[in-house]
Amino acid sequence: MAQNIYDDPKFFAGYSQLPRQIHGLDGAPEWNAIKAMLPTLQGRRIADLGCGFGWASRWIRQNGATSVTGYDLSENMIRRARADTDDDAISYQIADLDTLELPAHSFELVYSALTFHYVEDFDRLVAMIHRALVPDGALVFTIEHPIFMAAPRPQWIDNGTDQKTWPVSGYSIEGERRTNWLADGVLKYHRTIGTTLNTLIGNGFQIDRVEEFAPTLDQIRDNPLLVEELERPMMLLIAAHRT
Repeated sequence: MAQNIYDDPKFFAGYSQLPRQIHGLDGAPEWNAIKAMLPTLQGRRIADLGCGFGWASRWIRQNGATSVTGYDLSENMIRRARADTDDDAISYQIADLDTLELPAHSFELVYSALTFHYVEDFDRLVAMIHRALVPDGALVFTIEHPIFMAAPRPQWIDNGTDQKTWPVSGYSIEGERRTNWLADGVLKYHRTIGTTLNTLIGNGFQIDRVEEFAPTLDQIRDNPLLVEELERPMMLLIAAHRT
């Protein structure tokens, strides 16, 4: 079973105060880049893996999806998503992505944001998603960028100049990473870009687009703190479809 850190009271309290949880999708600087990667939503059945508070599930439904099913391991997340959703075509289920089995050929799109790096067996997950999609069905997901999460201590290094440095070490050593973010010992799984893409290809996906998110100049002008995101990619965005 995956680590259920989101039901830790300290972690959840801190997580709930993040801008992307207070402001929803408007608080996620990568959202416009994600939208550009999504296929047509009209009339589609969609799964949202790691749905959190349901922000994306509700947006997807508002933009034409026939139905959306959100899955999340956290009872706190599902409780909040249900409380904030008033739409019978959206449902939420507590589920562990390490063991989840979706019905075959049941979705036209599987979407996930910043969740798959918590999954230990990525190959199993991708194979399961492939079975769950209809032919030519799409998979769009974001994860923490492998450069961002590779180092045992992923944090800025102050080298005494105006420019901070992000450490990259152990990049080719895949597997567990434990970090202290909102709570101690948050468990994630590092995989290289090559492993991530080749796992998709090996399970019958064709890669459509890959983005290493960086903020635009307009975003930096509106939020100067985003300028440090130009120093290293924090998120990897991938769109693929079932062949």
